[in-house]
Amino acid sequence: MARWVAALVLLASAGTMLSACNTVAGAGQDVSSAGHAVTGAAENAK
Repeated sequence: MARWVAALVLLASAGTMLSACNTVAGAGQDVSSAGHAVTGAAENAK
């Protein structure tokens, strides 16, 4: 029984970590695109 619980916890943790990676990657892309927008605006203001 303890093995089943340990396996279930391990699988749930792995799923959570994988979904967090996607979230962080998406946030990084959002920050990157905002940085490009600011850079473009600064270039246009020159």
